[in-house]
Amino acid sequence: MFQHHLLLIYRNFKKYKSSFLINLFGLSAGLCCALMIYLWVADELGMDRFHANNSRLYQVMENEKTVAGINTVDATSGLLGESLAKEMPEVAMAVTASPTYWLEESRAYTGNNPAIKVAGRFAGKDFLKVFSYPLISGNIDQVLTGVNKIAISEELAEKLFHTTDVVGKEMTWRNAELKNENHVLISGVFKNTPANSSDHFDFLVPLEFLLANSNYQKWGNHGPNTFVVLKEGADPDQFAKKIKNYMVGKGQLYRELLIRPYADGYLYGKYENGVMTGGRIDYVQLFSLIAVFILLIACINFMNLSTAKASRRMKEVGIKKVMGASRKSLILQYMSESVLLTFLALFLALLGVELFMPQFNLITDKHLSLHLNLNLVLTFLGIALFTGLLSGSYPALYLSGFNPAAALKGKLGSTLSELWTRRGLVVFQFTLSVVLIVSVFVIYKQIEFVQTKSPGFKKDNVLYFETEGRVKGNINSFLSEVKKIPGVLNAAGIDRNFLGDLSATVGDFSWEGRNPKETIKFQKGKIGSGLIETLGMKMAAGRSFSDQYGSDSAKIILNEAGIKVTGLKNPVGKIFTLWGKDYQIVGVLKDFNFESLRQEVKPMFFRYEPNELTRVMIKVKAGMEKQTVGDLQQFYKRFNPGFVLDYRFLDQDFQSQYVSENRVAILSRYFSALAIIISCLGLFGLATFTAERRLKEIGIRKVLGASELSIIMILSKDFTRPVIGAIIIALPLSYIMTKYWLNTFAYRIELQVWYFVAAGLLALLISWLTVAVQSIKAANVDPIKCLKAE
Repeated sequence: MFQHHLLLIYRNFKKYKSSFLINLFGLSAGLCCALMIYLWVADELGMDRFHANNSRLYQVMENEKTVAGINTVDATSGLLGESLAKEMPEVAMAVTASPTYWLEESRAYTGNNPAIKVAGRFAGKDFLKVFSYPLISGNIDQVLTGVNKIAISEELAEKLFHTTDVVGKEMTWRNAELKNENHVLISGVFKNTPANSSDHFDFLVPLEFLLANSNYQKWGNHGPNTFVVLKEGADPDQFAKKIKNYMVGKGQLYRELLIRPYADGYLYGKYENGVMTGGRIDYVQLFSLIAVFILLIACINFMNLSTAKASRRMKEVGIKKVMGASRKSLILQYMSESVLLTFLALFLALLGVELFMPQFNLITDKHLSLHLNLNLVLTFLGIALFTGLLSGSYPALYLSGFNPAAALKGKLGSTLSELWTRRGLVVFQFTLSVVLIVSVFVIYKQIEFVQTKSPGFKKDNVLYFETEGRVKGNINSFLSEVKKIPGVLNAAGIDRNFLGDLSATVGDFSWEGRNPKETIKFQKGKIGSGLIETLGMKMAAGRSFSDQYGSDSAKIILNEAGIKVTGLKNPVGKIFTLWGKDYQIVGVLKDFNFESLRQEVKPMFFRYEPNELTRVMIKVKAGMEKQTVGDLQQFYKRFNPGFVLDYRFLDQDFQSQYVSENRVAILSRYFSALAIIISCLGLFGLATFTAERRLKEIGIRKVLGASELSIIMILSKDFTRPVIGAIIIALPLSYIMTKYWLNTFAYRIELQVWYFVAAGLLALLISWLTVAVQSIKAANVDPIKCLKAE
């Protein structure tokens, strides 16, 4: 019987080649898309879960209570880890480490060899016990102890020494924010951080080095990250309640502790007013939903095409039923046909995944590959089997339900439920397609908005680099010489990254009329004269820092958001007391977005510290970038021998804030196009079905004198209704979805009516073009051929 079914399936595929190929293409495209999304989602969900202590590993975080609401940060006191390990019996191990971005702009070298750009972390002595970064060489109990040691990755060892046998050898590392070069002994070599780690670093410096050169040994300061491994059986919820007010006992009344599973930090990184509200998990859920949508569209496409050719197979069904075939055997046959076709589609889909994976990796910035293992094979087979059963369910039930007498006469009764089912499937397809089209419009317009909206400073043609070598100690003379280079419009210094969190304080500051019970958080930065002018920022009141006024070391500049929270009227000239020192407000800076447009502008201040600057920013004349950068490199080589100018442009950093949104925009375009194509195949199936059912009606109308145009209009009218129904359903759904996504931005576009009208018209136009092909074909059929069966 199985061989008989295979033979019938083969004959049907061969007989109805067009339907077979359309079905195969639709299912292959849908499965290929779903499989690539599955690999991406699996990689995202598996991020940071390779650590042996994963199930008991938590990150301690803080909720800061400020006048603007609760601000959730991963920065904690440098003393917290050791204190929790001593005082909390639930803690098996605790470790303190710096965020990777603190040391991501570091350099490492040996002797007189050129410096290599590397990223590192300060890490407590138990870091390699808490996290699973295996040591190749070195003693795990001593590798991160002492202030003159360093552990490096095997990749860095190969780059510096061309071998991993380097324990006991000397090397040098430096970072722009640290004033000295650090000569250290290599105490260990660890394996390279794996691809499924959200943190990638080349070296680890003992935390003792950081604590010996900073104020992080005070409970009032925070910055490093704290991680704990709970003991077996410890209840994390109870532990979280126990430590919630831990910082109150340390004199920090506005800070509350909370914990989250370490591996969740990658996906669930967004908090609003102290509550987790999402993060990258939003995109994981979005693309998972898109994969399901596209698979459903492909399955519906199969159902429509299968029912479209039902009139060709009704005599086959009638004869089989007369010969004694049960409905169960017929269902089995048609389901087998569907499942076999789906497995053929799976084979082609796997070829498609292999073909498109390099481009997919380029878009998503991943390193995915199709390495088939038992779990992956079973998952893919499961997806294919489910798709086959789902897509074949309705055609199998429909075909097997024919009345044998009616089937042998060639008459199919069309019930109202059958009609609504077929049209309902098309409505569902196009509803999903229109939602995707609207989403593409909105995402494109929002990305265009955030990339073109003025952030409050001029980011174009501004390059920057970290100070090192002779530049570090002579930055003012360096800037004076740089300004003489043709094409350099201005140059200035700052003490940290310009974009992102500039470093914040909730510390000791006051002003006239301040409410001492209010907790306010300020972003802070140190700058030299000319930075505000270099970046084209505007003053709302007062002036910027300038050498012509003498020393501005006791002066301070606040932004408009900072003045707003202070409540000061006519603030220029008022005193702002910071860490026990009085600063005079000399200017109010117009708000600028130093974070992405997802964030509101936060209160901040700039202090004048020309001798503590770690980054140079240079404004280059438009059209002279290449020549000016060349001259700058030559000058840098003379001024700072032994060092290479390693620069970036500020607008590159600005764009990198929206990498995720750009990826979503690109992928959405591809997925929407695919959904439309497969939906059109489904509509083509319905047009084929209707044309076949109304063939004799068409012949009679033509005999009675109906024109081909009128017949095309009659057929097209029936197909227009379900598409219009889909548009009516899709537009409010797409409004709700896009509004929700836009609300994740503090600055966003307003939803325009034309986004929805254009999406609806586009879907309608595509459907008309699809139906027109079949309608024209049906309208041109010879009426004699239509009526000869009578």
